[in-house]
Amino acid sequence: MIDQIAKSADLSKAAAGRALDATIAAVKTTLKKGGMVTLVGFGTFYLSKRAPRTGRNPRTGASIKIKAAKVPKFRPGKGLKDAVN
Repeated sequence: MIDQIAKSADLSKAAAGRALDATIAAVKTTLKKGGMVTLVGFGTFYLSKRAPRTGRNPRTGASIKIKAAKVPKFRPGKGLKDAVN
């Protein structure tokens, strides 16, 4: 991916790597604060809450409690869907 960014944006691989790392860090930080990141034509990153539940240990069959969690999700945009299909 870094090679493709470097080639498309006419950047060095090191600069492309730093740009990609900064973008990923910005998405993580925004999601951690409870925000949503929309890249027009690409898609939206957002958080979903998962309720606590009871699961089973597959080895022993014993019941275990699974804590509530925040789960990052991605909803593709129309531009990405059209590009893939």
